[in-house]
Amino acid sequence: MGLADALAEWTDVDGAQYELGRTVGLFTDRTFLQVKWVFWSNNRLGQALCDMLHALVKAGVLEYRDEPDHQFRWKTAVPLDGLTAERPW
Repeated sequence: MGLADALAEWTDVDGAQYELGRTVGLFTDRTFLQVKWVFWSNNRLGQALCDMLHALVKAGVLEYRDEPDHQFRWKTAVPLDGLTAERPW
């Protein structure tokens, strides 16, 4: 299962961070409860996962809403056709 499937429905920020971490191979053998401290404390990994989610929103891959909770979901039509090769770095 990929990130698109895991975030098909609105998912709170903690769950979205967990699913992103699973997708990139960080939490493959751990449950959410085993790693929830990553999302509920101030640390570099949790912040990086949150930043990655917001970067995917900015890129047009995910949708974000702040009510009722901070939530993310996969956009059904990802706009890949309009991308250019320009890089900000």
